[in-house]
Amino acid sequence: MTDPNIKDVIVIGSGIVGTCTALALQAEGRKVTILDRQDAPPRASEMNAGAFAFADIMPLAAPGIMLKAPKWLLDPLGPLSIPPAYALQILPWLLRFWRASLPDRYHKSLAAQASLMKLSQAALEQQIKDTSAEHLIQRDGQLQLYESEREFRTSLPGWDLRREHGVDFNLLKSAAEIAKIQPGINGRFAYAGYTPEWINTCDPAAWLAHLTDLFKSRGGVMSTATITSLQPKENAIQLNTPERQHSAQQVIICAGAWSHHLAQSIGDKIPLETERGYNSTISDESFDLRTHLTFPGHGFVVTRINNGIRVGGAVELGGLKLPPNYKRSQILFDKAKSFLPGIEANTGRQWMGFRPSLPDSLPVIGHSSKDPRIIYAFGHGHLGLTQAAGTAEIVATIAKGAPPPIDLSAYSPNRF
Repeated sequence: MTDPNIKDVIVIGSGIVGTCTALALQAEGRKVTILDRQDAPPRASEMNAGAFAFADIMPLAAPGIMLKAPKWLLDPLGPLSIPPAYALQILPWLLRFWRASLPDRYHKSLAAQASLMKLSQAALEQQIKDTSAEHLIQRDGQLQLYESEREFRTSLPGWDLRREHGVDFNLLKSAAEIAKIQPGINGRFAYAGYTPEWINTCDPAAWLAHLTDLFKSRGGVMSTATITSLQPKENAIQLNTPERQHSAQQVIICAGAWSHHLAQSIGDKIPLETERGYNSTISDESFDLRTHLTFPGHGFVVTRINNGIRVGGAVELGGLKLPPNYKRSQILFDKAKSFLPGIEANTGRQWMGFRPSLPDSLPVIGHSSKDPRIIYAFGHGHLGLTQAAGTAEIVATIAKGAPPPIDLSAYSPNRF
């Protein structure tokens, strides 16, 4: 007899990866419960730049990255920073990051990233269709902007890699060409790469809410619970909280930056770190933003959110506990005003959130080495929104014991 207290599937995490995964499991006929922390602030799933960045196939851990890092780290408000209070703690992760940037490992990670992107792009288009969500999508392309010919030429190998993996793009070599796509950009940016098939959601919070409402309407259950540990039992996986215990036949961990703590509770040590991302959002329409703008030399993007503008990015490797440094969001906003002189606002609504990142820039997707009833799906870094639908398809497939749609060896929880 089935124990009524043991649920079919529990997904830990109600962010975009967890919610997409829950929907995919529902489509397989599973009865799904989502549990998430009680103290969850506005999350990266709700406050990101809204980009489905399928063209961004290059891992952050790239050859030569460690030569650039010292220069960035000397600038506390630059595109990469490590607060002094966190420097010693993150050293082991940085060593793995350096190893992942070696050419042979980098090219393996690149191939794996491109494979997951291809799957995720197809899965997203199907998801948009299945959930009647085209009204939440902006198909306006993206400009990557460069300040000098040298910076532009340095970027060309990356564009060659995109071409090899089927990414459509045009290279622009004058401010006049750029202005045809996006007027009002400071003339210092005379070079760009344009990816016309790039898409965004008009509001990541609205996108997540749309999918969450669908999950509930299809019989899904959502509850608040702070899971402190997992305990495999003979007939179920037990989830412990300060208040009570939950049990399920299968558990999917999609808890973002908190996921590795749950994995460690059953003995899986996964080197996940937290990239703290910052942004500012203004609601006025002073600048006619027509496409997603990326400034790779400065580590930030400018994107349209509803009728407003969001400026965000940078990488601060500072863990979960240090207080935010909102000077970082202000410096990005000030740069955006300089690069886009038509912006009239002096500041915006500021936010800081956590991106769960692994040293090789690839997520963990697969069964726990300690118990196959537990499946991991976390560590997507900047690409959680982008890869959520593809990750969900993988998890729903392996949860029923079927072969995955792509080779999962590169995403294995055991690869570290």
